[in-house]
Amino acid sequence: MQDLVNAVNKHRDLILEAERYIWKHPETGYREVKTSKYMEDAFEKLGYTLTKAKDIPGFYTVVDTGRPGPEILILGELDSLICPTHKECDPKTGYVHACGHHAQCAALLGIAAALKEPGILEKFCGKIRLCAVPAEELIEIGYRTELRKQGTIKYFGGKGEFLYRGYFDGVDMAFMVHTSSNFAVRAGSVGCIAKKISYKGVASHAGGSPWNGRNALYAATQGLSAANAIRETFKEADIIRFHPIITHGGEAVNAIPELVTVESYVRGENFDAIKKANKKINQALTGAALSLDSNVDILDIPGYAPLKNDLNLMDVFCESVKEILPGEECTKSFAIGSGSTDMGDLCSIMPVVHPYAGGAKGTSHGNDYHIEDPERACVDSAKVQLMMLKILLGDNAKRAKQIIADFKPPFASKEEYLAYVDEINAEGDRIIYNEDGTATVNL
Repeated sequence: MQDLVNAVNKHRDLILEAERYIWKHPETGYREVKTSKYMEDAFEKLGYTLTKAKDIPGFYTVVDTGRPGPEILILGELDSLICPTHKECDPKTGYVHACGHHAQCAALLGIAAALKEPGILEKFCGKIRLCAVPAEELIEIGYRTELRKQGTIKYFGGKGEFLYRGYFDGVDMAFMVHTSSNFAVRAGSVGCIAKKISYKGVASHAGGSPWNGRNALYAATQGLSAANAIRETFKEADIIRFHPIITHGGEAVNAIPELVTVESYVRGENFDAIKKANKKINQALTGAALSLDSNVDILDIPGYAPLKNDLNLMDVFCESVKEILPGEECTKSFAIGSGSTDMGDLCSIMPVVHPYAGGAKGTSHGNDYHIEDPERACVDSAKVQLMMLKILLGDNAKRAKQIIADFKPPFASKEEYLAYVDEINAEGDRIIYNEDGTATVNL
């Protein structure tokens, strides 16, 4: 254990410098060009050969111990959020790491550096895949829709995209340590469908001839009101969440709005619940458009699968915290969080765990979020993750092999999983107005 601690401590300055640099250069998903370049340069300086995503940010490298055993994937997320009221956000873009992904990257770099120290790899067998992955925050749906139309990406989340591209082929299990106020792990979190909702009306002079128009903004507000009215039909156990924002509300104050766009997710504890809730919400959104003689184009896109943390890997995390940080409490909960993460995509085919390191303060995704203690969030996190590797890949990988043997994947392969989520894709006008005065609705 002390060897692992010393290996990380030797690179403490490298870790903390990375945390500060990435914090000061935030970029949102699939735009993380500077962040990815910084990480690439640091890894290559350490002597790693990288497989780069090329047309999008991100990369991975595989460390082979030379001894047979499973392959474990360790991730760090590159992207930031948008929070224009945060005092340290980028003043031009509003970008800020208000979820602590920059600390993940710093810890990942610390792990990479420590693995290069003499004698460290001798403690493990199998392979270790280190990956800097883009686009965990499911935001800017319009931008990602354009990337998909261009053929640059197929999936809105970086882990799903990397999975599809084959960058995780051969991996047996995965973990990634996020940041929070303390060291903790819970059973999982909800999944989601991403939505772009475009209400279509007819423009006209808002003062001179409003009767010649059909107001898309009114249709949108009625649609959101209708969706709010069905919230009590959702079961608490399904943890359904629908939280829309209007991203475009019209062109000019003196014109009846002809196009209004809304973005949202439908979140839920399991795929069946998500799909049922999504159909109800589409019915409410479409009914509002129908009532105002307008139309609505609803784009439904696979978001993230529900995250189910492997119970055995949850134990490994808490054991590692206890070993590395004596006296530090590791809180283990069997609750399901109502946020979403694309780590859920990976747990659909392999055992994963997505725990938290301490060191952060403020409201996650809020304008007061920051890393108060980078030592805990980055340096201690790197040590704990190395200890997880020691538990899993030490002793001829006995612990890792048992976890893999006990795991029952929801899907037999990545191909089966991706085919399932691809069925979620739907787009187009939901109403056809017929010549006989009737209308046909497609939910």
